[in-house]
Amino acid sequence: MPSAHLPDRGVVRVTGEDAKSFLDNLVTCDLERVSPQRARLGALLTPQGKILFDFIVFAAPAEIGGGYYLDVLKVFAPDLAKRLTFYKLRAKVTIEDLSDALAVVAGWDMPAPTDEAGLVSEDPRLPDLGWRALLAAGDAAEFATVPAEDYQAHRIALGVPEGGRDFLFGDAFPHEALMDQLHGVDFDKGCYIGQEVVSRMQHRGTARTRILPALYEGGFVAEAGVEVTAGEKNLGKTGSGARGRGLVMIRLDRAADALSAGETIRAGGIPVTLERPSWIRFPFPGEADTRV
Repeated sequence: MPSAHLPDRGVVRVTGEDAKSFLDNLVTCDLERVSPQRARLGALLTPQGKILFDFIVFAAPAEIGGGYYLDVLKVFAPDLAKRLTFYKLRAKVTIEDLSDALAVVAGWDMPAPTDEAGLVSEDPRLPDLGWRALLAAGDAAEFATVPAEDYQAHRIALGVPEGGRDFLFGDAFPHEALMDQLHGVDFDKGCYIGQEVVSRMQHRGTARTRILPALYEGGFVAEAGVEVTAGEKNLGKTGSGARGRGLVMIRLDRAADALSAGETIRAGGIPVTLERPSWIRFPFPGEADTRV
């Protein structure tokens, strides 16, 4: 039964009497929907609505001090802590990078550990991803049964993107990174940084570029950041890939036109087939839109 320590993930903690309102005014997810039993995908955006950091927000129970723990790409944890401190002003909060003290573990097709081990939640993005836990760094090896590469292959096969792997921070909108599909944006919450742009994209349906899962021909995968093409047209770029599957960020209209014309879509020169996960709710290239 697979579970993996994810050494590329770090943890930023936000505590204090204003922690909830402080974060709620900044991030895309509604802190009212985060509890010790339920984590939530969220992001901190630029004023122009682009993703600076994406993370999974855990809430700690009051008996261990409360507050919120942000599971973020480890190399960006210091920058996230610094950016949150910039917004602190007079808020009564303490912001700490605990990436050396805490570890992130993910498991699937197996029961989650009890909350005595740490902060544990079903992965808030997609149930098939399994569970996610924040543990003391020294305990991570005890819960890891497979290498982190197995988790990444599992995530990619399900079509779930992650910042820093499948899109560049500061360069993608939440809709492009599928955060609207993966419960990472609460459109009925109060104001947060970048909200106007994100709400406009939601109501006008103007997300022309999206990350999509792709099946590579021959079991090979292209490296991240290379062009996705159809004929002479550029459709976008590749993200992460593993075991014959990958994620690509492409223009939906160009992909639809290519498929209608019978052209082969190629990622790094390798033919790929776009695959629609069951959880995607927007019109998919090459298919009639029958979903609401």
